[in-house]
Amino acid sequence: MKNIFSKIALALAVSTSLYSCSKFDEINTPPTAANEDQVQIEYFFNNSLIGAQQDPHVAERAFIIYWKTVGRQHFTTGLAGGTANDGYSSDYWSYASSWLNHVNTGIQIANNQIEKGNGKEYTSNMIQISRIWRAYLMSELSDNFGPIPIDAFTGENPKANSVKEVYYFLFEELKDATSKINTSVAIPSNLSKFDAAYGFNYDKWISYANSMRLRLAMRLSEVDPAKAKAEFEEAVATNKLLLTQEQIFQVAEKPGWDALTGVMSRPWNGQILSTTLNNLYHNLGGIKSEDQLSTDFHSAIKDEDYAGKRMLGHYSSLNNDPSAGYFFDGLPYAIDPRAYKTFFIPGNVTSPIYPSSYSQTLSTVMNFLPAEGFNTDTLKLDTKNTWSTLNIGDNGEKGTRNGIRSTQVGQIPGLSESFRSSTNKRVFFANWETYFLLAEASLKGWNTGTTAQAAYENGIKANFTYWGVSEFATDYLASESYNRVGTSVKFTHISEPGASHTVKYVDGYTGTTGTTSMPYPVNNIYQNGSVRNDALTKIITQKYIANMPWLPLESWNDQRRLGLPFFENPSVENPLPNLPNLTTSNYTISSIKNFPQRLPYPSTFREADGEEYNNAVTLLGGADNVLTPLWWAKQN
Repeated sequence: MKNIFSKIALALAVSTSLYSCSKFDEINTPPTAANEDQVQIEYFFNNSLIGAQQDPHVAERAFIIYWKTVGRQHFTTGLAGGTANDGYSSDYWSYASSWLNHVNTGIQIANNQIEKGNGKEYTSNMIQISRIWRAYLMSELSDNFGPIPIDAFTGENPKANSVKEVYYFLFEELKDATSKINTSVAIPSNLSKFDAAYGFNYDKWISYANSMRLRLAMRLSEVDPAKAKAEFEEAVATNKLLLTQEQIFQVAEKPGWDALTGVMSRPWNGQILSTTLNNLYHNLGGIKSEDQLSTDFHSAIKDEDYAGKRMLGHYSSLNNDPSAGYFFDGLPYAIDPRAYKTFFIPGNVTSPIYPSSYSQTLSTVMNFLPAEGFNTDTLKLDTKNTWSTLNIGDNGEKGTRNGIRSTQVGQIPGLSESFRSSTNKRVFFANWETYFLLAEASLKGWNTGTTAQAAYENGIKANFTYWGVSEFATDYLASESYNRVGTSVKFTHISEPGASHTVKYVDGYTGTTGTTSMPYPVNNIYQNGSVRNDALTKIITQKYIANMPWLPLESWNDQRRLGLPFFENPSVENPLPNLPNLTTSNYTISSIKNFPQRLPYPSTFREADGEEYNNAVTLLGGADNVLTPLWWAKQN
């Protein structure tokens, strides 16, 4: 036994050394030198599953700097401004290859054991569960880069496959794997520790696999609708979907510095409220702040039609953010009840969701530098008990003068301590996502066994249960209040909000009050900007909010696929070199050219295997840069 475990340890050490590789064959190199009859598939499965939780090194690069940024879950320009970091891409590519390496090796070894007659009674079931997990890993890698290899465990350096081929392969894998799980054969209970998600519970793995088929099928709905419909309906017909809170695919985090450390745990990552989220949250559902917060905050709550302090000398208006130019110097009259659970209120240092790594004596009073044409010589703003945010992009001199922009942490609502302390569970797939997928499919007329409205409302209820705000669900679902982008909650309320609405404001420099017309932004990418409040916009808006903060990659996927929810353009006080389409003459117009579509392949892959790199780019169908859409995404 000692010899077996020493060889397993050696195998893991060998796999770690693969992080420096960059070819496709790094997904194909078995991370073991041990005797195949001595090692078991569960060790490799476990290492793959745990590794994919992302240690702080790769989590900061992939989950935070890439996915949360481009998914507009927090305020950072970076990839959302078209800038990818080759070093970060190389790190994620290598780590992801390692996770695939482990699961591929486990499958190969287990198949060999069965062929030799050395497999255990449950070995085949272990293989099928590993195939389901591998399908997720492959979809994650492809959704980031595009073409990747399918045959990654044949003993030879694999060739890239198109995104279409990858997706078709994943459908077949998920169907075949679930069909081959023999539920009458038990996996010993002492092995459950090697599955941090489900403890090798067959029903949960089958339900997860079928819901994943829904996710992948819907991804193809705009480009390959017949295939998408067939796969979706076939998965629904199994009557085994991920629909309950107990089925959520999630893995417990723990403090420290390893793969189980929280993906959002680094204290220097501000992860403050994004403008995108703020506009969606604001007034959505009509639940009053005074009903959500203690009386200590009531004096800070503003009127329903209040826009904030207008400060055009310190906030750029060269974007299509409807609230551009305003600092919101209080708390909203009404807001989605998940907002105050996800983000802390500045200055509320005794709150249990205020990050423990932040100083409780951090000043909330910010100095603003003078702006030409505005009386700002002694301008100071207190951010305590306020709910404001900042625009990404290039904000020029206005941004430089803005004292909040230079500090940010503690001055703007920031991510809750519950996601920073490594004591939560990282969610990979939740029951609310299944419901929202069923809702979207029902809109298309696909056979789902439910209605769009019922699935939509069940998705919201499921997420409200997760957040512990179910007491607001009934009023929320009945609300016809528009948020700042013109979308309401009530499913049957599809009246459009009009082009604009009247708001009150205070001049941030003179203190005088006034009224103005605040536009509801036009989302040119979706339905040519003709609608803001149809059923699909509601579904994707709710899915986006529900997936905050665990599933930023899925949020990015939906935005690339549909142009929903509304993402405001970055500010262009100065040109953005990596988003050349966006200029001072068209900043009010949404375009897929203003939003990153993928990660470029890492240079190490290009340099190590030029022939296969060129093949992958050919299959991509465009230049190897952030603006080339994937096959399933909007093309114009």
